[in-house]
Amino acid sequence: MTRTAQYDPTRLQDIIEAATVLRNGGCVAFPTETVFGLGVDATNSIAVQRAFAAKGRPSDNPLIVHLHTPSQMDLYCHSISEVAYKLIDRFCPGPLTIVLPRRDSIATSVTAGLETVAIRFPKHEVAQALLREINLPIAAPSANLSGRPSATTWQAVIEDLDGRIDGVVCGEPCEIGIESTVVDVTRELPTVLRCGGVTLEQLREVIPEVAMHDQQIDSSVNSPGLRHRHYQPTAKVVLINSATEIDRATKTFDNDLRCGYLGIEKIPGAIASKLTHICYCDNEADYANSLFRFFRECDNLEVQLILCQGVDDTGLGRALMDRIRRASCV
Repeated sequence: MTRTAQYDPTRLQDIIEAATVLRNGGCVAFPTETVFGLGVDATNSIAVQRAFAAKGRPSDNPLIVHLHTPSQMDLYCHSISEVAYKLIDRFCPGPLTIVLPRRDSIATSVTAGLETVAIRFPKHEVAQALLREINLPIAAPSANLSGRPSATTWQAVIEDLDGRIDGVVCGEPCEIGIESTVVDVTRELPTVLRCGGVTLEQLREVIPEVAMHDQQIDSSVNSPGLRHRHYQPTAKVVLINSATEIDRATKTFDNDLRCGYLGIEKIPGAIASKLTHICYCDNEADYANSLFRFFRECDNLEVQLILCQGVDDTGLGRALMDRIRRASCV
């Protein structure tokens, strides 16, 4: 098996080499401020299919297209609304993805046959350098095996995809740790399809009428990450309200249970001594940043049960709770 090449983001030549691989139809993972993305040329349908195959991702799950600058949008989208430009002016570059009507220049496999395309402008300087060098739209799902926790470090990318992709641009762990917020501006009301690094409250400061998508009512979604199971470690994930529920949550398991806990509230010492892995978070941003990394650490420690403390469904907590609930689905 051919090992995945590792590129040093501090070396211009490595960025040029990674861009060349992408330009020639290859798959290269790279860091963004949210999670690592698995990049392919969004105009090359064969390259796009390689990304789906490497991840084991269902082909009906659309991808996000990453651009370097809003000046490129007219090449790949049309009928760009005033709402879209307001959101871009306020939040881009950054962890916001906007769903727009697509042009035929984007491969249909990127959008799963939809007439819309999800566009984002990453803030991460390594992602910007790579996009600037290649000067093409890069479709980039999260750089992990489908269904697994998203990769927030290059080591996690290698853990899942070594030998399945051509390269990974290394770098520091991702700053935010959960995916971008997705807003569909092609609807009558701009609608959040996926919560992420930009909060609903922040969006409504710019566009007060922004709505929240309800999957139970509307199953037709133009967003990546909503059509299939996501974010799940090997261990069973259970959501608890507070650390006092740990005994109740574990009492049906035998005494040899390997259990992990992730949350803001501290655990009493007697209970903590029984757990295999514990991570305390200072606030919701720290919690979000720790979530996927903690899931992977627990898998490496052969933890069987992960207890995640719930937080309020407001601000960044809304996105965090979305990821925990999806991870806890059987």
